[in-house]
Amino acid sequence: MSLLHGKKGLIMGVANERSIAWGISKKLSEAGAELAFTYVGDALKKRVVPLAQSLGSKIILDCNVEDEKQIEDTFSDIKKNWGNIDFVVHSVAFSDKSELSGEYLSTSRENFLNSMLISCFSFTEVARHSAPLLNKGGSLITLTYESSKIIPNYNVMGVCKSALETSTKYLARDLGKRGVRVNAISAGPIKTLAASAIGDAKFLYKWNEDHSLLKRNVNIEDIGNSALYLLSDLAAGVTGEIHYVDAGYNKVGMPDPKNIV
Repeated sequence: MSLLHGKKGLIMGVANERSIAWGISKKLSEAGAELAFTYVGDALKKRVVPLAQSLGSKIILDCNVEDEKQIEDTFSDIKKNWGNIDFVVHSVAFSDKSELSGEYLSTSRENFLNSMLISCFSFTEVARHSAPLLNKGGSLITLTYESSKIIPNYNVMGVCKSALETSTKYLARDLGKRGVRVNAISAGPIKTLAASAIGDAKFLYKWNEDHSLLKRNVNIEDIGNSALYLLSDLAAGVTGEIHYVDAGYNKVGMPDPKNIV
């Protein structure tokens, strides 16, 4: 497969080999893309560098999205090395684990602002700084999770994801005139490092498996395949979309009572 032969892009958000961003990276590499990666701090550097190098990456940069200067420097380095790029994958989110349980009503101002900055607004800053480098026909994608319904133990992150999805639509409008597409993938629950912060995660996985239309959970390969589609010319007419990859769970209004034990 060579859907992305000759294409270059940046992956932001790989934490380990179970990350959604890693599943996406492998699919894009298999399709011929040349990839650059970012990490945050020395602890993640030890994990990310070997993974990136296994795909032949020669550009691996430290970028904490809490600091806009680091985002600016990241794309400055990309420009020095490559000139232009074809896509960016934004898979970045964070919130204080202690504030994901209990009531959303108890969310602190500090954690709300920090969660929103990292999990939502960073995508806008990434889009702004990458836009001058993106070739016509280029693409941005971000990762979200069910924001139209209440999810226990998700709280402020659900609010952040809702804002992220709306940001995706506005960015699609702003960048569309440049020939750049912007989409989001809403993935079903997957056992990743980030998901481990959500309370009662085992119940969540089992519930989705039992009640999704396909009667299974999705995996990082499923997300990688959809990302490949959205970043390739196959999706040349698709922008501003929230693309669900959740085995059809988002279409379920009420579980079949016969399936509830």
